[in-house]
Amino acid sequence: MNQLTGEFKNTLDEKGRLSLPSRMRGALSETGLVLTRGVDTCLWLFPSQQWADFSQKLLAVTSPFQAKSRLVQRRILAPAIELELDRLGRISIPQSLRESAGLSRECVILGISKYIEIWSTEEYRKYLDEHEAEFLDAAETLGDLTL
Repeated sequence: MNQLTGEFKNTLDEKGRLSLPSRMRGALSETGLVLTRGVDTCLWLFPSQQWADFSQKLLAVTSPFQAKSRLVQRRILAPAIELELDRLGRISIPQSLRESAGLSRECVILGISKYIEIWSTEEYRKYLDEHEAEFLDAAETLGDLTL
């Protein structure tokens, strides 16, 4: 699979469908996808194989006997739903996931190498504004990274 990269804006239609940018569709080597809640106020979209790898790793480091582990499992694994791109390159986002990410109309689609984040434009702008200082601190710690 090619890396999924780029930042795009698109509109969620009245039926809860979101068209993925053609550049991203081209990077998906399979039609099977898995959509779930992200850690922040966004959704994560994985190609099926990436999801299988990720979910197995997550299960390996969590336990149903630990409260924090159960919370992570319930937040990320439980709401996961298998999807396919329709013939127009759209995914249909269930209402519960739209609500959890605050999606209503305008969306930001971010390629994060092996998965995609889907944000409400408003939530993403708010997130960036609130975390700018943290980003600058995090970037500073990468001082030894060379191009």
